[in-house]
Amino acid sequence: MVFGTRAVMEAIKAGREIEKIFIQTGLSNDLIRELITTAQAHHVPYSFVPQQKMNSMSSKNHQGVICLLSIVQYASLEGIIDKCYADGREPFFLILDRITDVRNFGAIARTVECAGLDAIVIGEKGNAPISADAMKTSAGALNHLPVCRVKDMLKAFQFLKENGIQVVACTEKAEKTLYETELRGPLAIIMGSEEDGISPQILKDADYLVKIPMRGQIASLNVSVAAGIVIYEAVRQRSGHSLSDLKK
Repeated sequence: MVFGTRAVMEAIKAGREIEKIFIQTGLSNDLIRELITTAQAHHVPYSFVPQQKMNSMSSKNHQGVICLLSIVQYASLEGIIDKCYADGREPFFLILDRITDVRNFGAIARTVECAGLDAIVIGEKGNAPISADAMKTSAGALNHLPVCRVKDMLKAFQFLKENGIQVVACTEKAEKTLYETELRGPLAIIMGSEEDGISPQILKDADYLVKIPMRGQIASLNVSVAAGIVIYEAVRQRSGHSLSDLKK
C-alpha cells in the first residue's frame, strides 16, 4: 500500500503498477482533484469509500488516500494477440466480467494457467483486486499467467473481433449447451459476476451464448467451477479428441 495524496500521485507518475486507489468520501480539495485528474490520465481505477472502510484497510495515517499496488504486471491485449499469431497459434482468452471474490479469481487463474490459455482479460472497474490472497489461491499461477486490464470492455470485444477472435459468453440464458457449440479457432470465453452473471450489453455483443446443462435442483454453479468446465470442453475440442477418444 501507498498512503497519502502526494505519495500516490508520485507512484502513478513513476509508472508503478496500481491495482486501485481508494479516496475517503467527502474529501474535496485541490490535491484530491489533482489526484483524480492524474489517475484518469493514466487509466488508474479509483473509488470513494467511507472513512470506516479506509480505517479497516489500514491503521496507518492514510490522510484519506490509500493506493493498492498490483502484485502482477498487466499485459497488453494487443501484444499478446500479435505474439500468438506470430507464433502460429490461435489465441485463447478468458474474459472475466465483474468477478468480485478474490478466491474465485485465484481459482480461475489456476485453471486458466493449467489449461494453457494465453491470458485473462478483466475490466478496470468492478473486479476483485489481484491481491496476495488471489496469488495464494491461484497456487502461484498468477506468476506465470498474463492478465490484461482494459478500460472499455466493449471496445476490447470489438478489437478481439477485428483480429478474428470469436467471443463466446457462458450464461444460463443461452439456448445451446457448450457441447453443441464449436469452441475451436481463435476464442475468448466470457464468465460473469457471481451475483448477476454477465452484463446485458456484454451479452448482446457476444458472438455466441452457451450454457452448462443443469440436471439438479440448484440453478447455477460456482463461477470458478463453471469456468473450469467450459475451458476444458474448449481444450478437448481444440485438441481434436472426441469423448470416445478420451475414454480409451
